[in-house]
Amino acid sequence: MIHLISSLVRKPGRRITGVAGAPAAAVGPDEAASRARGPRTASPGKVAAPGGTSGTVALSVHHLTKRFGARAAFEDVSFEVGYGEVFGFLGPNGAGKTTTVRTLGTLLAPSSGSATIAGIPLAPENGVEIRRRISIMPEAPGLYQRLTVAENLECFASLYEVPVPRERIELALRAVNLADRAGDPCGSLSKGLRQRVALARALLPDPQVLFLDEPTSGLDPVAARDVHELIDGLRQRGVTIFLTTHRLEEAERLCDRVAILNTTLRIIGRPGELRERLFAKTLTVKTLVPLPDPGRVFSGLPGVDGWRQDGASYVIAISDLATATPAVTRALVHAGADVLFIGESRHSLEDVYLQLIDQDAEAGEQ
Repeated sequence: MIHLISSLVRKPGRRITGVAGAPAAAVGPDEAASRARGPRTASPGKVAAPGGTSGTVALSVHHLTKRFGARAAFEDVSFEVGYGEVFGFLGPNGAGKTTTVRTLGTLLAPSSGSATIAGIPLAPENGVEIRRRISIMPEAPGLYQRLTVAENLECFASLYEVPVPRERIELALRAVNLADRAGDPCGSLSKGLRQRVALARALLPDPQVLFLDEPTSGLDPVAARDVHELIDGLRQRGVTIFLTTHRLEEAERLCDRVAILNTTLRIIGRPGELRERLFAKTLTVKTLVPLPDPGRVFSGLPGVDGWRQDGASYVIAISDLATATPAVTRALVHAGADVLFIGESRHSLEDVYLQLIDQDAEAGEQ
């Protein structure tokens, strides 16, 4: 059956619809070769060093735009991703995330702008060479349900023209902890395990850049945690990962840097840097009962710029944490307050995301 599937998808003029989760270009000998890794192979348990590239930049995007008629899917997007980095790409539905991945993966041609992927300029004549250096794991696994795990990987290894396929399959199965399930039909696996198989498939060509599109979508917390651990393992092996996700806590845990896209690129940076950039430093104070005169307690304290009340809690705007915290503590003790909690306010990546998306929504209403 494997040979039948391989022969069918290799016939000239036939389009692949089940391999990468979306239609690809017409398949002939050249397109089949486009997924080959060429001479670059990895030793067991290791990721090969980037071949044919210079510097430390895996992805470089400059003013990239994709339009469908008058509608912009994404516009004037610029960023860089270093080798070995886990880069999060966040945004609401319809923001252009998947279209960006499809464009960088050479499935769509950009309307304007430029990009370099694994050292190769994004251009029609370079599509084959770029696809030799990347893998895309779509949200839907796109596996053959009646084939076993190993048979699926053998089929795709043949399509990708992976050198030493048996060795690469064994490495990929070990990387996703599925070596003991190689003989199981994919249709018998849970969704979480099928996602692991899809990740193993994406690792077969030993990619320099791995695009993961919503890898934990629809998974329960345990299965999502397993995928997180696999991504952590790939990071430790030096794989560059471009991660699109709606799970903000996932991005905060896994990503070195994140970008928030809403047709245009709204912000980019490390999660901690984004929090500091968008939110002032504050202390949160909780007391057993509201203070009778909070202004008298908090006004004029060193390092304190202002305050506001929220029930029995108080948010204190500060300019210096080390100066303000002891001053606020002494003032509360002096006022005889029953203090339940005092500490630095913590804003999450979700707070950053919602702040920017809400700003866009308000601007659109004006």
